[in-house]
This record gives sequence, structure tokens and C-alpha cells, in this order.
Amino acid sequence: MRRWLIVAALGGFSAVGLGAFGAHLLQAALPAHEMALFETAVRYQMWHSLALMGVALAMNKTTVHQPALVVAAWAFATGMVLFCGALYAIALTGWHAVAPLAPLGGAAFLLGWASLARAAWRRA
Repeated sequence: MRRWLIVAALGGFSAVGLGAFGAHLLQAALPAHEMALFETAVRYQMWHSLALMGVALAMNKTTVHQPALVVAAWAFATGMVLFCGALYAIALTGWHAVAPLAPLGGAAFLLGWASLARAAWRRA
């Protein structure tokens, strides 16, 4: 639980920092499409950091199915790296070779939400 709470906090911290960086320094430097990609990455990173925080806190409860929570935690973290990372790379560098990672990250997010639902449904 502690490890995932730390990952969630670092994800939220960096999302706020990147959001401020984008709003104050990149707004005038990036074309509209790349800025939109950057903002999408920040938004998804923040939401999934919060989701990961919820998963970490739920791991402390004995009434929740633990293996599914572990899957959800890994899936949310993986999604943030793959989906958000690909969007950041494309927006900041124009490196489109990482674009195939974004759908994999999106699939990881979906797996995380499905696993969280399973954990709540099954309970321990």
C-alpha cells in the first residue's frame, strides 16, 4: 500500500508541475495540436494518480479483493507511463515513433478500472 501511495503522490506532484510548465512556458511555444496532446497527458496523469491513490487506500481494507487491487495499481501506473509518456514525447519532441505506446497505455487504464470494479465486486 505504501509504495502505491508514494507512486500516486509522485504522479500527482509531477502532473501539477507539468501542468504549470505547460500553461506558463509551453503555451506560446507549442502549436495548438501539440499543446492539446500535452494537456491531455497532464489530465490523464492527474486523474489516474488520484485513482491510484484510491487503490492504495483500498488495499488497507480487508473487505476488498486484494489481487485485483494489485492488478489495478500496476495497470494505472503502466498506463501513466505508456499513455501519458507517449503524449508528452510527441508534444515536446515530435517523436511519433512512440505513438503506438499510447493505445497500450489506454488499454492499461481500462484494465485498471476493470480490476478496480472486480475488486469491489468480489471483496475478500
